[in-house]
Amino acid sequence: MQTAIVTGATRGIGKAIALKLTELHYNLVIVGRTAKLLDQIKSEIEKTGGRCLTVVADLGQENAPGHIMEKTVSHFGQMDVLVNNAGMSHSGPLLETDMETWDKVHAVNARAPFFLSKAAIPYLKVSPNPVIINIGSVVGFKGYRDQAAYASSKHALTGFTNVLAKEVQKDGIKVHLISPGGVNTEMVREMRPDIDTEQLIQPEEIAEIVEFLVTRKGKGTIDHLYIRRQSGLAFD
Repeated sequence: MQTAIVTGATRGIGKAIALKLTELHYNLVIVGRTAKLLDQIKSEIEKTGGRCLTVVADLGQENAPGHIMEKTVSHFGQMDVLVNNAGMSHSGPLLETDMETWDKVHAVNARAPFFLSKAAIPYLKVSPNPVIINIGSVVGFKGYRDQAAYASSKHALTGFTNVLAKEVQKDGIKVHLISPGGVNTEMVREMRPDIDTEQLIQPEEIAEIVEFLVTRKGKGTIDHLYIRRQSGLAFD
């Protein structure tokens, strides 16, 4: 049985992906900041017969990637799929964004995936089906008012993913970037309260794409999946 790590797994996209990977019979390592919420997801997973390890970690902390990988390998003895999903949002004009805020957003959205991937590579090299999936955003390609810190962090994630895919191709590690438009999550509702949530992509739709990426055969890498709604409203 293979092992998958999902960061930001207590809600939204991360929770949907964790539950989907459980259906695919992966051992799950779910990462979040709140032990109570992690335990709730773990209970859901174990009710279906899945095996799950919870890791409480603040991805804004420099030691988080190493801590997560150590716990994973110590418990399950391997790791095969890494889903860098955790994200931190910020909405505000550039002129009102201070350095502390910028650093916090980039630490979670760009630095943590970079160093989690680095920590995972030695184990992925010996996996029969090694996959890294980074959850980006449409803002990693487009610009939206009042989202300079968030957008720059997602641009960084996009660039890093493109380079990583090339560097580990020789090792058979597949690296993918999923960049959704508006998804019906708490983060989007906070940043864009004007959007009709019924028009948004559902987290389960992203989980279905993850299912495709981890189960598809062949050695090809899909560098970028840009997922948008059919409606064509703003923030797609």
